[in-house]
Amino acid sequence: MLEARSVALVGASARPGSLGARMIAEVARSPSRPRIYLVNPRYRDINGVPCLPALADVPEPVDLALLAVPDCALEAQLGTAARHPARSAVIFGSAYDAPGTGGLRNRLAAIARDAGMAVCGAGCMGFVNVARGLRAVGYLEPDPLPAGPVALVTHSGSVFSALLRARRGFGFTLAVSSGQELVTTAADYARYALSLPQTRVLALVLEAIRDAAGLRAVLAGALAADVPVVLLSVGASEAGQALVTAHSGALAAADGAWEALAGAYGVHRVRDLAELADTLELFASGRRAAPAPATGVATVHDSGLERVHAADLAAELGVPFAPLAGATRDRLAAVLDPGLAPANPLDVWGTGRDTEPLFTECLSALADDPEVAAVALAIDLVPEFDGDDAYPRAVLAAAAGTPKPVAVLAGLAASVDPDAAARLRAARVPVLEGTRSGLLALRHLLDHAWRPPQPPPAPDPPGAAAARWRRRLAQGRPGGPLSGPVSGPVSGPVSGTALFGLLRDYGIPAVRARAARTRAAALDAAAAVGYPVVLKTDEPGIAHKSDVGGVRLGLGDPAAAGAAYDDLAARLGPRVLVCEEAAAGTELALGITQDPALGSLLVISAGGVLIEIFAERAVLLAPVTRPAALAALRRLRLAPVLAGTRGQPAADLDAIADAVTGLSHLACDLGDVIEALDINPLICSSAGALAVDALLIPRLPPPPSPPPPQPPPHPTPPPPRQSPPPPTQAPTGVS
Repeated sequence: MLEARSVALVGASARPGSLGARMIAEVARSPSRPRIYLVNPRYRDINGVPCLPALADVPEPVDLALLAVPDCALEAQLGTAARHPARSAVIFGSAYDAPGTGGLRNRLAAIARDAGMAVCGAGCMGFVNVARGLRAVGYLEPDPLPAGPVALVTHSGSVFSALLRARRGFGFTLAVSSGQELVTTAADYARYALSLPQTRVLALVLEAIRDAAGLRAVLAGALAADVPVVLLSVGASEAGQALVTAHSGALAAADGAWEALAGAYGVHRVRDLAELADTLELFASGRRAAPAPATGVATVHDSGLERVHAADLAAELGVPFAPLAGATRDRLAAVLDPGLAPANPLDVWGTGRDTEPLFTECLSALADDPEVAAVALAIDLVPEFDGDDAYPRAVLAAAAGTPKPVAVLAGLAASVDPDAAARLRAARVPVLEGTRSGLLALRHLLDHAWRPPQPPPAPDPPGAAAARWRRRLAQGRPGGPLSGPVSGPVSGPVSGTALFGLLRDYGIPAVRARAARTRAAALDAAAAVGYPVVLKTDEPGIAHKSDVGGVRLGLGDPAAAGAAYDDLAARLGPRVLVCEEAAAGTELALGITQDPALGSLLVISAGGVLIEIFAERAVLLAPVTRPAALAALRRLRLAPVLAGTRGQPAADLDAIADAVTGLSHLACDLGDVIEALDINPLICSSAGALAVDALLIPRLPPPPSPPPPQPPPHPTPPPPRQSPPPPTQAPTGVS
C-alpha cells in the first residue's frame, strides 16, 4: 500500500474541486510515477486520460485502489477490489453505520481481511510516503512536501493537514491519516515508518489504542533504536462497573492507559498541537541534549521581564536551569554591561551596543559550560523594520561553534518574523513558537537524554502462589471473604483476612487481622491480635468502609472494643474484622485496574480519605521494576512528605517500592481473574510499609454463549378424515 506501483482511482472525476478531481491531481504529483488507472462509468476520459467503467476492467491487479465513492457504494466497490484483486485500498468516506444497516464498517473490514488487503481508513485523508515518493490523498497538500526525519501517524485528518502545512523546521518520511483503522492500525504504519532509515522521530496523534500488542512492539522497537516517540493522545479509557467501585480504576480511567504506556517505553507525551510542533522541531534538528554531567538548560534574554517570566514558567513546568561554573560567570561578566549579573537565565540587554558579538559570546559561553545541556536565545524574533539581523546571525554563529542543541525560544508565535525563522530553520536551528510550549519541548529533549534506555521486562513465570490463589478466587464465597470452598465464582467485592493473606504471599506486609460475626468472637479476636485494635465492618457490599462510618480506631480495651462492635453490628451488620492498629505514617494507596487494551495497570496515589481529594496518581504497566517504582514515587506531590518534612521522619522508600513490585507480580500472575484491587491505605513510615485495608473485585467469567437457534419442530399433520391430502398440498403448518 505505502509503496504502490499501480493505483486505481475509483470515483475519478473531471469536476473541478471534487474529491475525485483532487485525488487525480495528488496521485499524479507522485515522484515515484506509479501506473494510474482512472475508474468511473460516467466518463470515457478525463482531460484526455482514458477512464474505465469499472475496477474489474483495469488490465492488471493493482497494488492500491483509492475509493472516492459515496458510503452506499463502498461495500460493492471494496468487494470488487478484493476480487479483482487489489492488494490494498484507501477509503476516504466515513462508512457511516446507519441504524438498521447491519454494520457497514464491520462488513468492509471482513471483506478486506478475507482478501488479505491493507486498508487506510475509513474516514481518512490518505497518506503521503515522502521517502518513497507516493501521494495517495484526496485533498490538495503542499507540493513538494518537505522531506525530513519525522514519521506522522494520526487518527485526525485535520491534524494531518495542519502539520503538513505548518511551515515548521521539520519534514516527513511518511505522513498517514489513518482514520477509523478498520483493518490496518497505527502500529502497522509506525512499524513500516521505523523500517525507513530516514525516520528519526515518530509522531503519534491518537484517540484510541486499537492494537495494543502491535503498538507495544513498535514502541519497544523505537526505544531500542533510540528514535524519540512524541504522542498526543485524546479521550479516556473505557471503564467497566468495577472501575466505579474501585478507587484505583476511577483514578486511572482519565487517561491512565496512555500514561502507563508512555512511561513504560519512554514516550514523550504532549498536551496540545503547539507543544507537539515545538517538540518535533527540536528533535528533528538532530541534536540531542548533552548527557551527564549536564544538569539543565540555559537561556539568553533581551528583556528583564521576559527573563523572569521564563524562569517562573520553567519552575512550574519542571524545566531545570543549569548552575554555572565560576569560569563561565567570569567569561560572561567580561562582556556584560555594568549592572547585569552573569546568571542563568541571563539578561543581556543593557545599552544595546555590539548586539551580535555580545549575544554570540554569551550563547557560546553558556554552551561551553559542562552543566548546560542545551541553549536557547529567548527573544521574540519580531520583524526588524530597520533590517537589523543581529539576532539570527548571533544564534547561527553560536550554533556553528557547539554540538549541543541551540534554539530560538520565541515568546509569541503571532509576532515571529517568518523570513528570519525560515533562515534559521534552513540552518537546522529550531525556532520554538511559544515560551510554554518551547520550554516543554526542551524538557522532552532533556528527558530523552537522561531516561534509561531499556524496555519493560518480561513478567516472571507464575509460581505456586498464583495457582493456589487462582483456585481460591474461583471458589470464594459470593460477596464475602474467601473462607472455604463453595460452589460458584465470587460475584462481588472481596476483603477480609484471606485478602491480607494474598498480599503477604506477594511480599506486601499487612496488619494482623481476624474475622468475627459475634460480640464474643470479636473480643476473642481482639485479645489474640493484641490491644489497641481497630474494628471494621466486613459486611458484603460495603466497598468503602469509611464512607459509612464502618471503621473504629484506637480501641484500647475490651470495653471499648465491645462498644464499638455493638455500634457496627446495629448499624451495618454483625460481620467485622478485628485488626492490629498500625503506627502512624503517610498514607498511600496502591491498586490494580484493568484497561480494555493494555490489561493490568498499577496505580499509586495518595491514600486514606484523601485519595479522591488529591486525585493525583501515577499509573504504570505491569511488570514494574524497582527503579520504575521509585521514580513513580518521586514524581508524586506527596514525595516531599515521604522524604520527611518539618522534622517528620522519612518513610522507607525501598519498602514502598517493594510493595509496588509485589503488587506488580500479583497483577502479572492474576490480572486475568481480577477486575480491580485496592490497598488503601498503605501506611508508610520509617519502619516500612503496611497494608491496613484492601478490596478485591474479581473478574467474572463471560456468560456462556447462547445456543444456536434450532429450527422449529416439524408439526405432525392431522390424521386424514377420509383420504390423504393430494401430494402437492403441504400439511397444515408446514411451509
